[in-house]
Amino acid sequence: MPEGSRLVVVNTTPIIALSLAGELSLLHSLYDEVVVPSAVEAEVLAGGRDGIGSSELMEASWLRVASLQDARRADLLADLDRGEAEVLALAQELNADLVIIDERLARLHAKRLGLTLTGTLGGLLRAKQLGHVKAVAPLIDKLRQGGIHLSDMVVTEVLALADEL
Repeated sequence: MPEGSRLVVVNTTPIIALSLAGELSLLHSLYDEVVVPSAVEAEVLAGGRDGIGSSELMEASWLRVASLQDARRADLLADLDRGEAEVLALAQELNADLVIIDERLARLHAKRLGLTLTGTLGGLLRAKQLGHVKAVAPLIDKLRQGGIHLSDMVVTEVLALADEL
């Protein structure tokens, strides 16, 4: 059962990372409404049918792709890539409860804009806290083996919060 009535906007990296771990459906388990901007959909699908996250995204009927009502809002975030900029702009337009984004500069912008945010590992930690996964360590291992860069410091912090150290 999703946690409360929460609308989240998700960026490309969390979609790819969760797909790599075989856990994209956790977003559906954790949140009532999961939205990706059209630029994020394009980024994920650019990997082709065999790209990580492409088939998972296309099969996720619970995930909604949305376009910005005012594209100029994303244009103001010119130092971010288009997907990141659209995530933050769409979160503002939809008055989203949460943004799931990993990139450092985008996270700084999200904080500056007053958006509530988490990242891929924060989502995995929340999934464990709510009993949707038994452990985050094996999922983190899958992410790292799949080429997702995670700092040792962040991993140690997440494992400590998950009581897995």
